[in-house]
Amino acid sequence: MSQNYQPPAPSSYTEAPAPAPARGGNIGLGIAAGVVAALVAAAAYGGIMNAIDREIGYAAAGVGLIVGLAAGKLGGRNPVLPGVAALLSVGGVFLGQMFFIVLAMAKYANVGVLDVLDKAGVSGVLDIWKESLDLMSFVFLGIGAFVGFGSAKKAGL
Repeated sequence: MSQNYQPPAPSSYTEAPAPAPARGGNIGLGIAAGVVAALVAAAAYGGIMNAIDREIGYAAAGVGLIVGLAAGKLGGRNPVLPGVAALLSVGGVFLGQMFFIVLAMAKYANVGVLDVLDKAGVSGVLDIWKESLDLMSFVFLGIGAFVGFGSAKKAGL
């Protein structure tokens, strides 16, 4: 006894679910948000260092986290954004270190921040930053980059 196999009618096939809509985001908006976040985080980082009179890794990681989340959330899944967020995080940590130097000079001379920038200039502050460089300065820059990259990658998912 042989029975002929009959496939089910086409209407009884189950269809594959539709793919999730791609979350493209806007790379320009992500980069702009990362720049703004880096500037705000740099000011906070410099202020924290000035308040406790030293640099801490958690604050550098916070700079990277803020920059990465801002870039990733507003920029979406673009594969360029984690790298951009890492670079912006390094810039944020660097500017925070520079701002700390300006704040420390202002406190020492008992003048305002703008007075320090007027007298010493950006090049003078940069020279002081270069003289104060040590291995830990680069570690903090690296921490900011690492966290900025990772948080942008996770936020863009």
